[in-house]
Amino acid sequence: KGKCPEDGWDESTIELFLHELAIMDSNNFLGNCGVGEREGRVVSGLVARRHYRLIHGIGRSGDISAVQPKAAGSSLLNKLTNSVVLDVIKLAGVRTVTSCFVVPMATGMSLTLCFLTLRHKRPKAKYIIWPRIDQKSCFKSMITAGFEPVVVENVLEGDELRTDLEGVEAKIKTLGAENILCVHSTTSCFAPRVPDRLEELAVICANYDIPHIVNNAYGVQSSKCMHLIQQGARVGRIDAFVQSLDKNFMVPVGGAIIAGFNESFIQEISKMYPGRASASPSLDVLITLLSLGTSGYKKLLKERKEMFSYLSSELKKLADNHNERLLDTPHNPISLAMSLKNLDGTNDAAVTQLGSMLFTRQVSGARVVPCGSVQTVNNYTFKGFMSHANEYPCAYLNAASAIGIKKQDVDVFLKRLDKCLKTFRKEAKQEESINEISDANAATEQPED
Repeated sequence: KGKCPEDGWDESTIELFLHELAIMDSNNFLGNCGVGEREGRVVSGLVARRHYRLIHGIGRSGDISAVQPKAAGSSLLNKLTNSVVLDVIKLAGVRTVTSCFVVPMATGMSLTLCFLTLRHKRPKAKYIIWPRIDQKSCFKSMITAGFEPVVVENVLEGDELRTDLEGVEAKIKTLGAENILCVHSTTSCFAPRVPDRLEELAVICANYDIPHIVNNAYGVQSSKCMHLIQQGARVGRIDAFVQSLDKNFMVPVGGAIIAGFNESFIQEISKMYPGRASASPSLDVLITLLSLGTSGYKKLLKERKEMFSYLSSELKKLADNHNERLLDTPHNPISLAMSLKNLDGTNDAAVTQLGSMLFTRQVSGARVVPCGSVQTVNNYTFKGFMSHANEYPCAYLNAASAIGIKKQDVDVFLKRLDKCLKTFRKEAKQEESINEISDANAATEQPED
């Protein structure tokens, strides 16, 4: 049926299945006589076993989705993986998606591939409208494709940074719709930025006949992000949405899924990929989904959502204890932010030092964002870089509840963060006491004659 099984398979069944696929590739034929330049020869047995002897990769020189005659097993693996992944994307909330394929590149380069495909449809276009998100790979994906990003600053609503719809439409009118390659929006992001207003952006794109590419990097694990994509496609225009394999399916970095609602356009993107491609990302995600089954993946999604609620409530308690506050970002379903006003009041170095302290205490993934840092990326200067705004009101710390997170991770993180913040408070009190003593001594000193 080409669908993800409801119940996961055991490892021996998966290995048997992969060996059956492998013996369909010519490099594993007993009597094979190869006289070409690419015959699936592997000198290391360890490397051959690591790849289950599926050596030929996927696709042909002109199409990553094409069937390779001398690699029937690898080709079948590719077709099955794309079919199973499509089933899981539907299960996760985008029910009307029609086509997808796994590409052996991470999210940034996969976005670049989408932009390069659109170039042939819109040869006059040179601009990409991009509601600002301070993440380098999605910005560089536009530069690498040879286009000029048009940055639309976000609007501060309460604590949240949201899409400036009027700003997007104003840029379209100023530049001319025919000169714009697409709108490049984002779902999953670090708080206090929240997912873009996809429905409204999709309507704007439909009204002006402008393509719409969505960076859904780690959004598959969020029912809210997937709902936004589904609704955007229903009321307006979304041409493709791109998501990472490692962030959503807990496999090694190196693959992404390009999906959409128009099968012919998704096929165009796959044909734009030059040459054959590594089968490793496809193999990794197929093994993972066969071992989980739909029931196992649904369970992980449910646990992630529960851990988000737990992290939110516990981080709020901790923030209150340290005279800070959990920023109010209800539209962000994955990431949270806690203010660092007490540290920000001293200097940026204190905020950065907190990040270093957490990292040396084996807390990975937490981000500390000072106020007013400036960074240049590909000759574009961003004020307040990492905070998604030129001037966010305060410094803050990020933590995310991503798929696979456990209660123990949350508890240990909060314990270590609490200890680090107490260290800062203790040092601040000591410094205050020293200053008071110095002031008192200065006041009692008698002036010399």
